[in-house]
Amino acid sequence: MSMGLQAASLFLLAIPVACISWTVTHEEVFKEPREYCKKFSQEGRTILTRKFFYLFTCEYCFSHYVALGILFLTGFHLLYDGWRGYLIAGFSLVWIANIYMGIYSRIRLDIKREKIEIEQKENNEK
Repeated sequence: MSMGLQAASLFLLAIPVACISWTVTHEEVFKEPREYCKKFSQEGRTILTRKFFYLFTCEYCFSHYVALGILFLTGFHLLYDGWRGYLIAGFSLVWIANIYMGIYSRIRLDIKREKIEIEQKENNEK
């Protein structure tokens, strides 16, 4: 695969990694399982239990596992054939996916801020 195609694949495959990671760790549809995991990540008896459940509440941590799944499904690798290419691809996918999630988070924050400002203006006009 050419370098250009590898780069394009990297940026495209990072989209589902970011989407799945964000949805599981932030959106309302997974609120109950996330709260369950959060409880056990704080109150678990062993450090292994706490760390295991923490993985489902942190988008960065969870994105590593999603990236592994995407690599398994697609066979995508970067620069090298074999395990080195998969290792580089995995960390690269996580990095790009987290950039995407950071941008998305910032956009949501701006939208929320604008909404609050509009509501305040409407309340002041009344």
